[in-house]
Amino acid sequence: MAMDKDAAFALPRGATGFFRPKDGPLPDTDPRTFRTALYAAARAAKGRVGEIEDQTYPRTFHTATVIEDTGEYVVLCHAHHPWIAFAQECRDRYTEEFLAPPPWACAFADLGFVVLDRVQLTLPLSDVDTSVLTQGEWREVRSHGITTLGGVLFNAWD
Repeated sequence: MAMDKDAAFALPRGATGFFRPKDGPLPDTDPRTFRTALYAAARAAKGRVGEIEDQTYPRTFHTATVIEDTGEYVVLCHAHHPWIAFAQECRDRYTEEFLAPPPWACAFADLGFVVLDRVQLTLPLSDVDTSVLTQGEWREVRSHGITTLGGVLFNAWD
């Protein structure tokens, strides 16, 4: 399912959270930078930060909530790449349950994160450059019935 350079999104090594020891460790998203951006976002939303949960195996992401007058947003931060996504509820894995970024999401971009929108996250894998995925990662994708970019990025496979 690998695509060419014109694909809408190119997966880098570590996007699934899996790695091969021979390839070396995966990059890490700095949790302190995420927290700083989270508090800046909450201030911009005129809200407050709720729960924060650091990534634990096998999840590929940190989670937090921002509570504002109109409700609560779940903020997902990929553990290996500086990607931010939004959801309505906390889960161990996501497929298409993403929300459009709220107006205050720019606080994350201001600190170097890439805010992914619902359109990107629900892209079918056929529209994603998946050439970096290993056979083992493809086994997990098929085993879990993953068909979207967001499903690959925000998972809890083991």
